[in-house]
Amino acid sequence: MGDFWVFGYGSLIWRPGFAHVETSRARLFGYRRALCVASYVHRGTPERPGLVLGLDRGGSCVGLAFRVPGNLRDEVMAALRARELVTNVYLERVLPVRLATGETVHAVCYIVDRAHEQYAGALDIEHAAARVSGAAGQSGPNEQYVLNTVEHLKALSIRDHWLEAVASRVSG
Repeated sequence: MGDFWVFGYGSLIWRPGFAHVETSRARLFGYRRALCVASYVHRGTPERPGLVLGLDRGGSCVGLAFRVPGNLRDEVMAALRARELVTNVYLERVLPVRLATGETVHAVCYIVDRAHEQYAGALDIEHAAARVSGAAGQSGPNEQYVLNTVEHLKALSIRDHWLEAVASRVSG
């Protein structure tokens, strides 16, 4: 099998955790980056759930596409599934993304399952910030996750005004 692509929009951007031979800025149409997944383990607890990112329907999302050598397919897909499908709140899909070069490739994407109990829905900035503030889990404070994501997006000149507004409210 040939090389394949993986689309990152959140922590995969700053911590892909798998071998790849090329990285390109990319846009996924039909989905947007959103703090729409309740986190009961990594960034929250069952008593005080935090929020993590998901790809939710509507709009488009700029992120990074990673080209993975075909000979690493089984290894990389196993690692991605172990990371992204722990509670099955994400659905694995292969969707077209447009690279910075204008080329369209098909990439593995993880979109939120709106029927899953962890789907938090479309939250406004104030409600999202309130859910993030003070939540913490095994991977640390929820605020840290949001601020780190915004910092990495800005470093790549990727603007996400909604997420930036949430970050400004949780950073004080």
